[in-house]
Amino acid sequence: MMSHDPLTPVLTYRPQVDTPMLALPEGTCDSHVHVFGPASEFPYAQARSFTPVDAGKETLFALHRKLGISRCVIVQSACHGFDNSVVEDAIRAGGGNYLGIALVPKTVSDAELRRLADAGFRGIRFNFMKHLAASASVEEVVALTPRLADVGMHLQVHFESSLVHSLGAPLRNSAVPVVIDHMGRVNAELGPEHPDFSALADLMRHDNFYVKVSGIDRIDPHPPYGKGIALARRLLEVAPERCLWGTDWPHPNHTHVPDDAQLVDSLSAIAADARALQALLVDNPARLYRFPAVAHP
Repeated sequence: MMSHDPLTPVLTYRPQVDTPMLALPEGTCDSHVHVFGPASEFPYAQARSFTPVDAGKETLFALHRKLGISRCVIVQSACHGFDNSVVEDAIRAGGGNYLGIALVPKTVSDAELRRLADAGFRGIRFNFMKHLAASASVEEVVALTPRLADVGMHLQVHFESSLVHSLGAPLRNSAVPVVIDHMGRVNAELGPEHPDFSALADLMRHDNFYVKVSGIDRIDPHPPYGKGIALARRLLEVAPERCLWGTDWPHPNHTHVPDDAQLVDSLSAIAADARALQALLVDNPARLYRFPAVAHP
């Protein structure tokens, strides 16, 4: 993670993006992005660990047009705290093709969960990361899941790789599907036999777990991210029907700013064939997030 003053704006994306060489299938979903600001309209939370350069919805929409992406799931960022209005605004502007994941306190009311669900939020995210203050214990999070089930939401979790060993067992008691962010933040340089990755792969053998094979550039900081690609490919072999993909634009709290076109082109190496690519980018997110089905070519 970059070291910086949390009040100093940090550039988190490349203003110019090349067109990928890979032509994505119709209905491709970027299942993990954020939107930041503009701060004049959507102020950042006072208690935040970083301040990004504004990266609003119009910039995101333009990026997706360039990359050939037509669907998206926007994840509320901790820099905006529990005020999910920046994501809600982007969902409204997305014409049904953009949905959201919210951040809420453990004391969230049933009425607020219902309001968020009606506004296009499909899940609630909880962080277990050192640079992001945890808002609830895993036991409290699991206790919330029957209420998520009542409004048709799932649980999304973001954790340090070493925590997979302690979080896995309680998360198996979730009343709703559990989506694991960024391949559990494993260290790809330690390889597929490392205990953290092995535990993640074991979790993915349980039908209630999904994993985002986003973040090849986070778990492997060296372009073209060959070691990250290898682990993503392994997860697709374990659970091809429960893997999701996302750019993680605009790449907050990162060691470097990756090239989004390169991340798209890496999908050619992650997915074994056109059928696997269709499942990863179209069918799996359509089923989990409840986008309309897209006819197979």
